[in-house]
Amino acid sequence: VQLQASGGGSVQPGGSLRLSCAASGRTFSRDSMGWYRQAPGKEREFIAGLAPNGYSTFYTDSVKGRFTISRDNAKNMVYLQMNSLKPEDTALYYCAADKFPVYGSERNSDESRFDYWGQGTQVTVSS
Repeated sequence: VQLQASGGGSVQPGGSLRLSCAASGRTFSRDSMGWYRQAPGKEREFIAGLAPNGYSTFYTDSVKGRFTISRDNAKNMVYLQMNSLKPEDTALYYCAADKFPVYGSERNSDESRFDYWGQGTQVTVSS
């Protein structure tokens, strides 16, 4: 059972990237999913959450309006579309899955609720 994050890279400010998180080993359609990021010298930050239904979402203020989290349960995939990227978005991005979500879990930033973590994909925003 694992999560595999991909899609990171280097992009200029104002550019876009789409991160993917491929889940394998079990179905993740009932999991609450999340994306975190960790910049050098900083703590890991919860930036987006998504309920199993694919509709209820949460975004931290710094990415609201620029990032979109989504899922394709048929493919066992979760995505993070990142637009209008800024240098301060530079970080290692992780996806995570919570097997036992409750109502509103998508808004819960507590790392201990997540059962599975991807390995991280690097995003660098620089001119």
